[in-house]
Amino acid sequence: MESGGITRRIGRHLDTTVFTGSAVLVVPFVLLGAAAPALLKSMSGAALGYLTQSWSWLYLSSVNLFVVAALALALSPYGRIRLGRDDEKPEYGWLSWFAMLFSAGMGIGLVFWSIAEPLYHYASPPKGVGATAESARLAFQIFCHHWGIHAWGTYVAVGLPLAYFQFRKGLPGTVSHCLFPRGKGKQKGNGAASRTGKLVDMLAVWATVMGVVTSLGLGALQITSGLHLSWGLPGGTATTAAVIGVITVLYIASALSGVKRGIRMLSLLNVALMVLLLIFFMVKGPFGFILKTLGVALTDYATGILPLSTTFSLFGNRDWTESWTVFYWAWWIAWAPFVGAFIATISRGRTIREFVLGVMFLPALFSILFSTALGGTAVWLELEQGAGLMSAVSQSLEAALFQTLAHLPLYGLLAFLANLLIASFFITSADSATLVISRFSTGGHGGGPESAEGKLLIVFWGLLLGGLAMVLIWSGGLKALQTASIIGAFPFVFVMLFLLASLTRELIREGKPKA
Repeated sequence: MESGGITRRIGRHLDTTVFTGSAVLVVPFVLLGAAAPALLKSMSGAALGYLTQSWSWLYLSSVNLFVVAALALALSPYGRIRLGRDDEKPEYGWLSWFAMLFSAGMGIGLVFWSIAEPLYHYASPPKGVGATAESARLAFQIFCHHWGIHAWGTYVAVGLPLAYFQFRKGLPGTVSHCLFPRGKGKQKGNGAASRTGKLVDMLAVWATVMGVVTSLGLGALQITSGLHLSWGLPGGTATTAAVIGVITVLYIASALSGVKRGIRMLSLLNVALMVLLLIFFMVKGPFGFILKTLGVALTDYATGILPLSTTFSLFGNRDWTESWTVFYWAWWIAWAPFVGAFIATISRGRTIREFVLGVMFLPALFSILFSTALGGTAVWLELEQGAGLMSAVSQSLEAALFQTLAHLPLYGLLAFLANLLIASFFITSADSATLVISRFSTGGHGGGPESAEGKLLIVFWGLLLGGLAMVLIWSGGLKALQTASIIGAFPFVFVMLFLLASLTRELIREGKPKA
């Protein structure tokens, strides 16, 4: 490693090229947003318009390819290959594994959108008339498509190569080592040290930062809304900034405690709180309507997944597709470096088949169940009781959850649990991302809380994530957050395509396992 001043201060494992280059990409956003939020908003808007109009086809077709490739590998004979030694057992049990991968990969976004998105499309569907039984059915089909296997297949496209090359081939856990597993000569993995390898790892950090701050901002907006509606605290950007500040301190502390303690325990807490909230909605909500909605939604999802995946204009509405589906696909791509790297870290000992099918289907089914319970209750309140939730959502998407809870018994307790769940997901997503970015900054050789250099990197990147989330909220709120994810995801799409090609090539070289 280089021996400059930064290396001496932070540690010998620091990859100064990746660390400095990534910081140079991210820090200007923080400074520009703080000094000239209107200028940042204008520049981001122009970039967003270009990407969604000219490159939406790339986002849509690439995510389809990720899903098909992941399923093909899982169902092929290569699916029996273990991510580690042939006799190695999984490091974590199914419950802990599921809780950590779900908390890192979905978390805050699901709590935010599980009510807001079905209500929004119920009122303003991409086709047909809104506020009808037909638009309600369409709304849940849309939700399933956006939060189903396409999202998790995107994570697999990064997580599986990282797990395979790290645990099966003994390479450091960085994206560049997956692309250059054989190097430029006899030294294994030497290509990762090339300029291209460094650039790839910088793009991974860039995409991670821009994708994660989107969810951090969404979580902060929702917590602010919950505090305002539940306890009368003032809303606005000042309160949101204070929320981000407090949570930033907490997720840095959690990251410093490591995976086996802080992150694992918080992930189990997240799932427990979600199940508790789910049971409450099932018991106190319209149970029959929820079950019917779940059955219809899964049926529509299964029968509609092929036609929705093979068009660049879903429901014949190109503007809607660019505003919603392209945003989601870009969001999943932006999250893929950190979620993929984190899932890879906790998946040692599993087979490729277990990894792919477990990551793609279990969280997707749980997400759909959770949303049909919460979102189904909200839509039922509109259909049967005219609760006025659509009006509230049209003015503030982040208020959808708490406006719905207000129509159920035990609102005070529910609001407390909901805020606790959002905060816990906020912390889990951010601390997982902070650990992954720190690992990328050391070339995969460190970055954890076990070393002094890892602690310093965790604090640095944790503060930068919190600062950027504040800046984006300040410069444009929800729209700025969505813009950040799409911009951050664009260059990493190409990296992910090469990752799949590299993994497939190496699996063919290894050969099919013996039956």
